[in-house]
Amino acid sequence: MDLYEYQAKELFAAHGVPVLPGRTVETADDAAAAAAEIGGTVVVKAQVKTGGRGKAGGVKLAETPDEAREKAGAILGMDIKGHTVHRVLVTEASDIAEEYYFSFLLDRSNRTFLAMASAEGGMEIEQLAVERPEALAKVPVDPIAGVDRAKADEIVAQAKLPAEVADEAARVIVELWEAFVAEDATLVEVNPLVRDPQDRIIALDGKVTLDDNAVFRQPAHADLVDQRTEDPLEAKAKAKDLNYVKLDGEVGVIGNGAGLVMSTLDVVAYAGERHGGVKPANFLDIGGGASAEVMAAGLDIILGDPAVKSVFVNVFGGITACDAVANGIVEALKMLGDNATKPLVVRLDGNNVEEGRRILQEANHPLVTQVGTMDDAADKAAELAAAGA
Repeated sequence: MDLYEYQAKELFAAHGVPVLPGRTVETADDAAAAAAEIGGTVVVKAQVKTGGRGKAGGVKLAETPDEAREKAGAILGMDIKGHTVHRVLVTEASDIAEEYYFSFLLDRSNRTFLAMASAEGGMEIEQLAVERPEALAKVPVDPIAGVDRAKADEIVAQAKLPAEVADEAARVIVELWEAFVAEDATLVEVNPLVRDPQDRIIALDGKVTLDDNAVFRQPAHADLVDQRTEDPLEAKAKAKDLNYVKLDGEVGVIGNGAGLVMSTLDVVAYAGERHGGVKPANFLDIGGGASAEVMAAGLDIILGDPAVKSVFVNVFGGITACDAVANGIVEALKMLGDNATKPLVVRLDGNNVEEGRRILQEANHPLVTQVGTMDDAADKAAELAAAGA
C-alpha cells in the first residue's frame, strides 16, 4: 500500500524523523484556517499517490491565509496523472540551503535491503541514476545487522554529504531505518531531504510503501486506506481474503497458484491479439483450496466487473484434486444463480482430472465450456469476450 505524503510524514514523525508542521484539509476555507494557524508563508501541496505534482501545478506557495485559500481552491479537484485531488497538505515553508536524496528499499533481485543516497536531491532520482550514476550511492543493508550509527556514517560518506551535516544526517538515517523496519515498509523515500540555513536536516517530502503481506501484525495500517480511491472490487476481494488485482481488460481470470495465474495472463493477452485485442481483466489466485465458497467468492468478484465479458478458470489439480474443483464450480454457479450471466471457459488438468471433467460434463451448465489445453482455453475465452464486447 502506498501512502500519501502527509501519512508518510506522520509516520516519520512517530519515529523521530524531523518534519515540518502541517495540516491536511479538504476545503479551501480550511486551508486558509490552517495557514493562519501555522503563520507565515506556507506551501499548499496536492495529496495524490503519484509523482510530478509540482510540474502539474499541485504545489504552490502562499504568503497569506487568503492566498492559501485561493491556491487550495485551484488545486482541489485537479486531475494529476489520473488521480483526483481530494485533499491538500498545508505546511510550513522551509528555507532550503541544500537538497539531498535518501531511500531504503527492498532489493528483490539481491534478496536484501538497499540504501540509496545522493547529495543531489530534488530532481527525479531515475533521471539522476541514468545521467550521473556516480552521484547516487547504493549501499546494501544486511537484514539481520540493519542500520546502526556506523552503517549510517558509511551511507553518508558514500553519498558525499557535507561534513557540516554528516552527524545530523546519519542520525536521521538511523531513524528512517527504524521507521522502515517497525512499519514493515518495502520503500521509505525522502526527496528532498533538506539542509536548512541552521544546518538542520528535515524530511521535506516523503514516500512510503507498506507491505500488505504484513497486515496481520500491523492492524493500525487499516486506518491508512483511503476508501474513496480504493478500487471497490479490490476492496471487496480483500474483505474475502482473495488475492485479486484489477486489470484493464475483458477476460476474467481465476487460477490456483500465483505462477499459474501469471502464466494465464500471458496466454490470454497473446490469444487476445487474435480477437480484437482483448486483454485479461484481473489477477485472481484462489490458492490451493478451491471450495465452492472460495470459487463462488472469486466468480462473484469477477462477474461484478462490468468490463468482463468472459471468464477463464484455469486449474491444475494438485493437493486439491480436479474433482473437488469441478464440484466447487458447479456449486458456485448454483450459489450465484442469476448473478452468473457470463460464459465460463474451464481448463482442468492434473490430479483426478478425468473425474473433474466428468462432473462438469454431467452438470451441463449452459455457461460452462470445457477446453482441454491452456492455450486453446485462452483462445476460446478471448473469442467469447470479443463476441460479447
